[in-house]
Amino acid sequence: MNTEAFTGRAYAYVKARPGYPDEAMEYIYKLAPMGAVFADIGAGTGKFTELLALYGNEIFAVEPNADMRGQLVIALSHFPNTKIFDGTAEATKLPDNSVDVITCAQALNKFDLDMFRMECQRIGKSNPIVVSLYNQTPGKNESASRYNKSTGSFYRNPEVRVFSNPVYFTRDNWLLYHTSMSGVPMESDAGYEKYTAELNAIFERDSVNGFLRLDFTTKVYSEQIG
Repeated sequence: MNTEAFTGRAYAYVKARPGYPDEAMEYIYKLAPMGAVFADIGAGTGKFTELLALYGNEIFAVEPNADMRGQLVIALSHFPNTKIFDGTAEATKLPDNSVDVITCAQALNKFDLDMFRMECQRIGKSNPIVVSLYNQTPGKNESASRYNKSTGSFYRNPEVRVFSNPVYFTRDNWLLYHTSMSGVPMESDAGYEKYTAELNAIFERDSVNGFLRLDFTTKVYSEQIG
């Protein structure tokens, strides 16, 4: 797992990445047994973890990137039911047999899947539930292909649910949304001005009354891992 891929992008991630719809959160919560302990792996800035923490369950949030973890600390500062770990999907630093549900939002495609499975078996209680979810942009795209490849490799016979998640971007958030993506040029990089000009052109073409709508869908996979 490349732990530095999002260094320098945490602020943009907090400000512009879409969250997750209430219906998806309720569905995930209902998958868990009563009083379940959760481990959110690759928690990032806490976009998903914070929503999960609202239900009151104990949550271990695992994030290896210091920049992202700094924002995670802020997001979870009002939730005494959460604890943050500096660990990876392959080595979480969580105790053996300590969690009932293992979640990963926008992250499974970055893991070593074989090592992650072994880590799930180590930290999970008997047959833990592993839930992965991601926000998919409309149409076929490279990001969706990566997520579909990782879920297809990790899961054997998952339950799959899809939820509507439309997002409205201002021009500033539209630019920040792309800045939050690993591999995209940053302000100090060659090609940044050209890339930003292309994004502005898309906003000019497709926005209405100062907002650009993208009809994301939130795709949720779940399965017990023996």
